[in-house]
Amino acid sequence: MRLAVILSFALAAPVAVPAQTVSGSYLAARQAVIDGNHAEAATYFEQAINRDRSNHELISNAVLARAALGDWARALEVGSAIPEGAEGRELVNIVEQVDRIAQGAYGDAITAIGEGRGAGPLVDDLTRAWMMMGQGDVSAASDLLNEVAAAGPLADIARYHLALVRASVGDFEGADAILSGDEFGPLAVRARSIQAHAQVLVQLGRVEDAIGMLDAATARVPDPALLVLRAALAADAARTYDFVTTPEAGAAEAFYTVARGLGTDTGGVLALVYARAARVLNEDHSDATILAAEMLEATDQLELAAQTYAEVPGDDPLFIAAEIGRAEALVDLDRSEEAIEILVALAAREPDAFSVHATIGDTYRRLENWAEATEAYTTALGLVDATESRYWFLFYSRAIAYERLGDWDPAEADFRTALELNPEQPQVLNYLGYSLVEQRRNFDEALDMIERAVAARPDSGYIVDSLGWVLYRLGRFEEAVEPMEEAVRLVPTDAVINDHLGDVYWMVGRLREAEFQWHRALSFEPEEQEADRIRLKLEIGLDAVLQQEGGVGLINE
Repeated sequence: MRLAVILSFALAAPVAVPAQTVSGSYLAARQAVIDGNHAEAATYFEQAINRDRSNHELISNAVLARAALGDWARALEVGSAIPEGAEGRELVNIVEQVDRIAQGAYGDAITAIGEGRGAGPLVDDLTRAWMMMGQGDVSAASDLLNEVAAAGPLADIARYHLALVRASVGDFEGADAILSGDEFGPLAVRARSIQAHAQVLVQLGRVEDAIGMLDAATARVPDPALLVLRAALAADAARTYDFVTTPEAGAAEAFYTVARGLGTDTGGVLALVYARAARVLNEDHSDATILAAEMLEATDQLELAAQTYAEVPGDDPLFIAAEIGRAEALVDLDRSEEAIEILVALAAREPDAFSVHATIGDTYRRLENWAEATEAYTTALGLVDATESRYWFLFYSRAIAYERLGDWDPAEADFRTALELNPEQPQVLNYLGYSLVEQRRNFDEALDMIERAVAARPDSGYIVDSLGWVLYRLGRFEEAVEPMEEAVRLVPTDAVINDHLGDVYWMVGRLREAEFQWHRALSFEPEEQEADRIRLKLEIGLDAVLQQEGGVGLINE
């Protein structure tokens, strides 16, 4: 659709810059866009506008940059320079429509949609239904949402909003009929729909059902907002429904659900703008803030992502998740010390939050600080019921840290505990199986583990490489060719995998192909020690290298 195309390319397409004095600011803005710095982009685009106020494309880019920052007031101010009906006004229409809704101008918002000046076809009917609610017309809002659901593409979202409409006017039985799947069949289950449903069940006097549903949901993924709600319900079973109670909050949920549906694949900047719009309409919608930050991370706008995570206030149920996200963005920015400081401070504030200690462990592991990683994982495990299957990853992560420290006995114990909790987990099967082969023991068990890992993840080049390499180490060279070739196909630019394929080719007499793979492996810049070994293989051949190393390196020697 046209709006999505405009937003996807607005910051990528060249803009006509007629005046020489504009070019410097424009080029600086373009570089800021490339660097993922919307704040600088907005500043430079606005400098360019000051020199050429007739260039609507420049103005649109400035509006987009401001909207991406969540700076709605400035986006409105800049966008007012584009007259009604002009090219490039689609972006301005979004920010103006959000402003109408925020101001409670329900009639004006409905009129704008009718005249094609709404926020876009994906959200217009959803938000119009909530504007009808603002005008007191529950029947019209419900009819419209049923029409949207009947049209198909937004059926789940429309029915979710119909449930929220019912709940907002006290029809909790009707809301439960939708959220439970009884009326229209199962809906896509997400954390916010679970949160809404739990609150609805409480109003129906079904507190135990609500708590049971929250327990089931958090057993899979320990979502912080659901955990907070669960604790609140356990402490006060008379909680009043407060999930979505106003037209503005309903419209915010519409922007959020569509943004989440778009993601970063087809939505691009449109999804980010919609996520920002949700927070403009409902300042308590921290899920929207975190979604915006995740979208920024996905497009390598890490600095802005970190700043966006920091917008979540300290008293919000999602504060811990936001701080963890901020720390991870800083690690990706090579600001690991700052990330550790944030996480340590968070752990001091929330000493019982296992996810904080687990993230500290992950961060130290990325820094190859194995001793601190094992300590953090141990702390995390001490805060949970370590017999629950969802915590397999803590044992797996600690096992890797132990293994890298050279402390194999506790490493193997943790790997095996992880498998007890999650018997077919491919990462654990692969890591433990490969390690056993390297230690030249339990060969049948090790090969079985790796084959099960490949069966679970046939699209993982690294796991398929393990199978090929284990077959090589077992001396089953002909059998190793196919999985090694598949591994290179899946991960064509990995130096180690290409090197492994070269070794396999050599052992089956395909010497010229082996040399090609070794040259290819060198082109991907392996670690210095491995690169030296590859060069030696190219100089004297694999057989001579293995002889120098004391054997051919097979486990059945």
